[in-house]
Amino acid sequence: MYSEIYGPSVFEHYEPRLFVTLLSAAEMHWHFYQGVQAAQTGLYIPAVSSLLNGIEATLRVTLSQQKNGPGLIEPSPYKCLSNNLLLDARAIGMQVELLAFPNELDFEAKLISQKPARKMVEIVRVRNNLCHGNVFEFINTDLGEGNAFFTPECLEPLCVALIDLSYRWCDSVSEFRANNLPKA
Repeated sequence: MYSEIYGPSVFEHYEPRLFVTLLSAAEMHWHFYQGVQAAQTGLYIPAVSSLLNGIEATLRVTLSQQKNGPGLIEPSPYKCLSNNLLLDARAIGMQVELLAFPNELDFEAKLISQKPARKMVEIVRVRNNLCHGNVFEFINTDLGEGNAFFTPECLEPLCVALIDLSYRWCDSVSEFRANNLPKA
């Protein structure tokens, strides 16, 4: 199916060790490292979940360390990936626009939208759906409604997009952390 589009080696050129080099923080880089490893072996559900959790971890940990200083202080359990978390990160200078998906031209409008008509940016919406087990938007209906199906390969295009987005994001997070976090 999708591997016909991308080819079985689509993930071979990704180097998971780069995340270790960029982030140098085990509480963040392992999510990306193992996300890429999972993608390289065709485990798309764990790959996507791990990458999304890595993005959330970089935001939560960096915001916590910006506020509380260096060290291993557990971030608030109430601060999960959301538009508000992204706005908090932007307020301290993080480049959250790098988390926009390639065709998400309305990222900024969604990010700053207010209740009751608030719209979630795609990274938040996708994270909420997939991390709660909702795969309905990824069900393949190419063969007609009566032949709809879901397999992990249905997540392969999302996985490709998330890995590309994650490399750019982590590069930016690495630079931000080096220049803006209090030193130990």
